[in-house]
Amino acid sequence: MNSGPFSWRKRARGFVYAWRGIKALVLTEHNARIHCVAALMALAAGWVLRISAGEWVAVVLCIGAVLMAEGFNSAIEAVCDMVSPERHPLIGRAKDIAAGAVLLMAVAAALAGGIIFIPKIIALL
Repeated sequence: MNSGPFSWRKRARGFVYAWRGIKALVLTEHNARIHCVAALMALAAGWVLRISAGEWVAVVLCIGAVLMAEGFNSAIEAVCDMVSPERHPLIGRAKDIAAGAVLLMAVAAALAGGIIFIPKIIALL
């Protein structure tokens, strides 16, 4: 969709909307808050265990991917609820698949965290 000529003001407004969305995600979605706590724990563990630059990249990308998946899931659920407030098998399927995608990403992030952190924790013992 072309909305006219390029404008820095419009681009800046896009960031305002994006931050509004991030704020709504964290303040209204319980699972997003759980993911944020897990992210803070992973960041603290990375700092304490002095992980490498490459490991930091993996941790940061996993955190971003999980939060992004949760954001997409929440957006899909909101649209589904607006389109079909009553129960419908296809709406239920879409919501289940979106929630499953979050779970898949969270499991992958947990596995990556295990690969990074478990050897470092074992080495401390």
